[in-house]
Amino acid sequence: MAISLPLSSDLIDSHNAQRRAALEDDYASLGRQLDRRGVDIDAVKARVAGFSVAVPSWGAGRGGTRFAKFPLAGEPTTIHEKLEDCAVIHQLSRVTPRVSPHFPWDKVSDYAGLRQEAQSLGLSFDAINSNTFQDQPGQAHTYATGSLSSTSEATRQQAVEHNIECIEIGRQLGARDLTVWVGDGTNFPGQQDLAASLDRYLEAASQVYAALPEGWRMLLEHKMFEPAFYSSVISDWGSSILAAQELGPKARCLVDLGHHAPNVNIEQIVARLHRFGKLGGFHFNDSKYGDDDLDSGSINPHQLFLVFNELIEAQDNPREGFDPAYMIDQSHNVTDPIESMLSSAEAIAAAFAKALLVDRGALHAAQADNDVMMAFQALRRAYKVDVSPILAMARLEAGGAIDMLGAYRDAGWRARKAQERKPVGLGAGIV
Repeated sequence: MAISLPLSSDLIDSHNAQRRAALEDDYASLGRQLDRRGVDIDAVKARVAGFSVAVPSWGAGRGGTRFAKFPLAGEPTTIHEKLEDCAVIHQLSRVTPRVSPHFPWDKVSDYAGLRQEAQSLGLSFDAINSNTFQDQPGQAHTYATGSLSSTSEATRQQAVEHNIECIEIGRQLGARDLTVWVGDGTNFPGQQDLAASLDRYLEAASQVYAALPEGWRMLLEHKMFEPAFYSSVISDWGSSILAAQELGPKARCLVDLGHHAPNVNIEQIVARLHRFGKLGGFHFNDSKYGDDDLDSGSINPHQLFLVFNELIEAQDNPREGFDPAYMIDQSHNVTDPIESMLSSAEAIAAAFAKALLVDRGALHAAQADNDVMMAFQALRRAYKVDVSPILAMARLEAGGAIDMLGAYRDAGWRARKAQERKPVGLGAGIV
């Protein structure tokens, strides 16, 4: 199938031509620095070129809080427009080739056609996300007091059927993962039996699990709070791994960087989930106070690096079936979503590249000798390296933009789409 990219390749080529000499100089300089450490910069670049992260369809639009949403002119209102914007992100970054859709938000009548449409833009589909945390028009039973864990059997069955429908949609789109997050929980002590609600969740989730095709995975996402502020049914990684173990080998745990209690050691969670073969994937974002869904790397890039340090350890020592699904999951309340996801994709790729630079031999030797400072310095030396020339060179060689944000702004994409697309109405919420 012929691929028709949204931005002018001539514009990107012209943009790159003005910056190529400087990049080649920076890359050569960094290469000499790394060579003194015994690191081949081209080998690192090759691994960076093979790295990718999915973008969420809903992330292409402006987000909001419980109080307000401030629309952006030209933001997408349909899955077709979302795919266009996601294609822009990948064309410039060359690191986001997959889109993770959400249903029923992205529902269409022809999924084979939607798959072809994505392919024509150089994209494919990632994990399918179900929605049993909102009531939809015409829905028979409310999720106000729960979905897969509801005390109402009819409501639980409705949630099960929706997830199975998502699996079928995903099969048509070429996906192989179903992400299940439920907002189920309580807002008052005594509202529900805490043990019984988990039992109901497991019984309903087992029906969804049984519908998974061969080669599929069910990714269980935990969340400490919101919308349930007293208790959540799947509230932490412990609840998630217990549920995944109960459901079976196709069930894995999905780690969202914002869905943890304050100061939790997320990189240790990565190591533990991998140890038991239950690390299914990541939703990348950043957090200052709670589940803020801020841009990846905007608050704590060092934590992102430490997470990738554990992921590289896991790659080097894989458990059976280790193949984590990576996705950006953010709420872009005040920025152009394309710019935020370009920035985040670079931050995520940078954390990956820095983790590749860790001298594993020195690190493991220091750990074995209980040499605390040298073990820490093995990580710190890698973290301090400016890997942007590696990322930019990998983008350039793949046809992307050296300066992604500069090329995007010069292309005038948002202004053009503001003239073509219908405006988004005022409202609250993330979509």
